[in-house]
Amino acid sequence: MDESYKKLDVKEIDSELLKLNNWVLDNDRIKKTFEFRDFGDAFAFMTRIAIEIERMNHHPEWFNVYNKINVELTTHDVDGLSMYDFKLAKIMDDFEKIFRE
Repeated sequence: MDESYKKLDVKEIDSELLKLNNWVLDNDRIKKTFEFRDFGDAFAFMTRIAIEIERMNHHPEWFNVYNKINVELTTHDVDGLSMYDFKLAKIMDDFEKIFRE
């Protein structure tokens, strides 16, 4: 099995959370709300992230209303969090910075 699909333990999760920007642990998932200037920026962010999501084949649960995107990440195959969740969260954080410039 790919090491990235290993279920992380509490210590690993805590360590990875420190590397992210404002993600919150909620049981077996990490969550964040992204807020943008307007719907166009929110939609552009989702569109750009969708390309990365497809490359990874790791899909978030996300919900968009106007300028806000609520994201939840978990790995259903391991019934918890894996490195794929943290890799995707980092990609999202990096793209968020582009929209803030």
